[in-house]
Amino acid sequence: MSSVEIDLYEVLEITSSASKDDIRKAYRKAALASHPDKVPEAEREAAEIRFKAVQEAYDILYDEEKRHLYDTHGMSAFNGSGEPGMAGGPDLDDILAQMFGMGGGIGGIGGMGGMPGGRPPKPRKSPDENTKYEVRLEDLYKGKTVKFASTKNIICGQCQGKGGKERATAKKCSTCDGQGFKQILTRMGQFLTPSTVTCSTCNGQGEFFSPKDKCKKCKGNKTVEAKKMLEIYIPRGAKEEDKIVLEGEADQVPGQEPGDIVFHIEEEEHPVFRRAGPDLTATIDVTLAEALTGFSRVVLKHLDGRGIEITHPKTPGEVLTPGQVLKVAGEGMPHKRGDSRGDLYLIINIKFPDEKWKPSPAVLERLREMLPKPDPLIQTDTVDDVEYDPQGNLDDFGAGDPRGGAGWEDDENDEPAQCATQ
Repeated sequence: MSSVEIDLYEVLEITSSASKDDIRKAYRKAALASHPDKVPEAEREAAEIRFKAVQEAYDILYDEEKRHLYDTHGMSAFNGSGEPGMAGGPDLDDILAQMFGMGGGIGGIGGMGGMPGGRPPKPRKSPDENTKYEVRLEDLYKGKTVKFASTKNIICGQCQGKGGKERATAKKCSTCDGQGFKQILTRMGQFLTPSTVTCSTCNGQGEFFSPKDKCKKCKGNKTVEAKKMLEIYIPRGAKEEDKIVLEGEADQVPGQEPGDIVFHIEEEEHPVFRRAGPDLTATIDVTLAEALTGFSRVVLKHLDGRGIEITHPKTPGEVLTPGQVLKVAGEGMPHKRGDSRGDLYLIINIKFPDEKWKPSPAVLERLREMLPKPDPLIQTDTVDDVEYDPQGNLDDFGAGDPRGGAGWEDDENDEPAQCATQ
């Protein structure tokens, strides 16, 4: 667009108090009216100019930050592409003050001392160290104490965290003017955004020692590595995403309190049990004979090594069915507070005889007499005695359908079929 000042509200034929919805509607109307493809060939060049003006007006006014800049500075705050802060008129400091609430000038690019806030406040504590810790379900059930060796940075005992020899004096870093950081402007999309970066010359210290004046033990780093034995206790009943905190055991930094080591518990998958909060579930195998006639035996080894014994049936004549669930109260996970526990849910899996079982005809006949009889025969006019595969696989179900077993498809609008009037 031209650098001549224009009124973007007039371009869209709206007032300066228009809402975003008004702007969107006005843009659609103006874009359709001025689209080059909608006018005769002789008017196309003028239409293209009007269409670009409508597009730019919408891009600026529909964005709240750009609209604020435009209302404050007009088009002088934008270049030809609608990007703020790149054209003549108010200087960059003034525009940034509107964008980010800054005061004062930028100063020099090296130190940028005019940027707001000055030197970032020094953290009170050094950063925490977060780590994931996988724990077996058995240990979460019983609780466990774990000892391990930790290597961390501690303040150098020779220079007491100074970084230099006893009588040596550190030199002020000229790159950041002793600030330890630099502020720069980076482009984020269409905007210039201020950001703070650590000075690479002094590693954020604002000063440094010459090689001959550095502490011989820490080499000027102010800290040295040290090993320490640590111990954590995993309380019984702990669960996924619980935290175990070792206060003050993170790396030490001169002038700051040491941060914490934070362990985030991850529960390992168990081959027998599944957990849901304080409750546990497990599948137990029962033979067909046991399901029908009963049993009294240990069906499961619990997480603490105890055997869980079940006596079935409670009432004579009761049988177990596939998928039946037996609830054992108080045998789930312990709660972290108190002595109560969740419940244990045992899912019955009935094991039918395999191909190794070869009963005699007499045994089969006795079973036929003892077991419940089948339902009444299905009556049909025609009967076919068919062949079958006793090892069929449901994964093959639908394999012959070119649509992948999708079956019929409903009408496009998913409307119910209408019956024709008789």
